[in-house]
Amino acid sequence: MATAKKAAPAKKAAPAKKAAPAKKAAATPVKAAAKKAAPAKKAPAAKKAAPAKKAAAPAKKRTPNAAFMKALTPSAALAAIVGASPLPRTDVTKKVWEYIKKNKLQDELQKRVINADAKLKEIFGKAKADMFEMTKLINSHLK
Repeated sequence: MATAKKAAPAKKAAPAKKAAPAKKAAATPVKAAAKKAAPAKKAPAAKKAAPAKKAAAPAKKRTPNAAFMKALTPSAALAAIVGASPLPRTDVTKKVWEYIKKNKLQDELQKRVINADAKLKEIFGKAKADMFEMTKLINSHLK
């Protein structure tokens, strides 16, 4: 039994001995370049496979930020559009957009500009507002 255990390490050492003479045998530059080029081509393929595995891994469901989901009470001017009950910021923005589209208050040429009617003018403080500026103006009416 002792001889069988010694034979196993000898088998592991045998491939290492075969690899060492292969390096010495490659005396010509053409053979050395061909052997160096082959592993270089394999390395990028391995790198390409790794990101594919990472992309498939994140299957977690996204949870909304608690600050966005906190119910806020709208001011009297904003309550005329979205209602008086406390709502999260996301729902307030959705309801304002529903009001804008229902009353066709978006500018025809520049879709980013909102032409304020009487109710929106109280919130915006001016006749026209950019859609990105709108959220800032609405947030000042939430408590």
